[in-house]
Amino acid sequence: MKEQSLKDKTVRGVGWSAADNVTRHAVTFIITVVLARLLSPDDYGLLGIITIFTAIGTTLVNGGFSNALIRQKDVTDDDYNTVFIVNLGVSLFLYVVIFLCSPWIANFFGRGELVQLTRIASLVVILGAFALVQHTRLTKSIDFKTQTKITLIASVGSGMVGITMALLGCGVWSLVAQMLLSQFLRTVLLWVYNRWYPCLKFSRTSFNSLFGYGWKIMVSSILDTLWKEMYQVIVGRFYSTATLGQYTRAKQFSQLFSSNLTAVIQQVTFPVLSNIQDDKQRLISAYRRIIKTTMFLTAVSMFFLGAISEPLLYCLIGPKWHEAATYLPLICVAGSLYPLHAINLNMLQVQGRSDLYLALEIIKKALILIPLSVGALVGIMPMLYVNLIIGVITFYLNSYWTGKFLGYSFWMQVKDVAPSYEVAILVALPVWFLQYLPLSYWVILPLQMVVAAVTFFIVVSGLRLEEYKEVRDLVSSKLGRLSRRASKSVDNKDLNIKNNK
Repeated sequence: MKEQSLKDKTVRGVGWSAADNVTRHAVTFIITVVLARLLSPDDYGLLGIITIFTAIGTTLVNGGFSNALIRQKDVTDDDYNTVFIVNLGVSLFLYVVIFLCSPWIANFFGRGELVQLTRIASLVVILGAFALVQHTRLTKSIDFKTQTKITLIASVGSGMVGITMALLGCGVWSLVAQMLLSQFLRTVLLWVYNRWYPCLKFSRTSFNSLFGYGWKIMVSSILDTLWKEMYQVIVGRFYSTATLGQYTRAKQFSQLFSSNLTAVIQQVTFPVLSNIQDDKQRLISAYRRIIKTTMFLTAVSMFFLGAISEPLLYCLIGPKWHEAATYLPLICVAGSLYPLHAINLNMLQVQGRSDLYLALEIIKKALILIPLSVGALVGIMPMLYVNLIIGVITFYLNSYWTGKFLGYSFWMQVKDVAPSYEVAILVALPVWFLQYLPLSYWVILPLQMVVAAVTFFIVVSGLRLEEYKEVRDLVSSKLGRLSRRASKSVDNKDLNIKNNK
């Protein structure tokens, strides 16, 4: 693949993957704002408990096969069929396990209604199993345009049903219905657009080959998901369900930028970088550009979100979510490091070192026991402070092997991302202090946005960051391409009208 061809393919992939994530989360965000005003923190706390088990189940169903398929250059129908059968079989087994364990789950959290809620909501694991291979095929071909269409339809359709049920007083069941319908529509549309159908042919050779690489990714993903959900287990078990609802709202708002942007970058760059895994110089160059650009966008957006947390949540979802606003700044600062963790681990996968990937996950999860213990014994805010410190330590661990294999060390990465954090801090500080003005939050929030925009452009103009120029050029190029397409479409329509006359 030629350099320009690779770059164009990556840009198109990032563009459509970003559109997919922006579409999904913009629609989800709007729906969440409406639902948060209609439902209580307790309703969201119950959903937070349910998602602990559905998230772990979904990770187990994937089994690392998706990553193995994407990384493998020559994939056969036997490979796809084998993965489909395994995914479906595991999903059915896990659903039975969750179904039987639901009384224990309800008893552990002290909420009897969790028995039926968990049994119904866990159907999402089976629905997701039907979609995994279809989604992987589109990702491998870097076809995010189709995924964007699917996302829009599924998000809008399920969101309207959720809001309608909330208005009818269905409470937490409106959230469960929204989750199930979203996955159902997404699965059906993936089959319609993808047009690949399994023949239920299992190949032991394919299984051994894919599982040999994928099982380490699976265990790593399980550990990652389990430990992420453990924060919700701690909050849900040692505090009230309403407090868990507050915590999950803060987590969801923090994911608007960091997790979603990282998902876009990972989703596109993993298949693209896998194609040049044997060309070390191109790999290092591409990797550094990805880290610098991603961290510029992430650091600025996450610090800005943390700075406006109190007025933002007050205006969007009301004063009843004040507790979530106190958690959000610390979650945002810690979350700004997430792309560094994810991209460094991504490089280990590209290099085929899933063994090191797994080893790192085990070490990091042992460290995460520290903030979890603090959360259980001391409080949620101390837990978030300790979690930030652990985040810096785990970044060092993740970057160590990247430095060893590619010569891109921890300190080189720190040097590359330092300007982005400098911009983020310079923008966030004046914005943060504006909330203490004796004014209504409805006045303060737009004022914060104006001050943030002005400060941002002053700072980046003074520092002349390459990252900003690259993002600006990328956006300009994309807008120019869309403008030319629109112009060409109008010209064609005019020509057709003239010909018809």
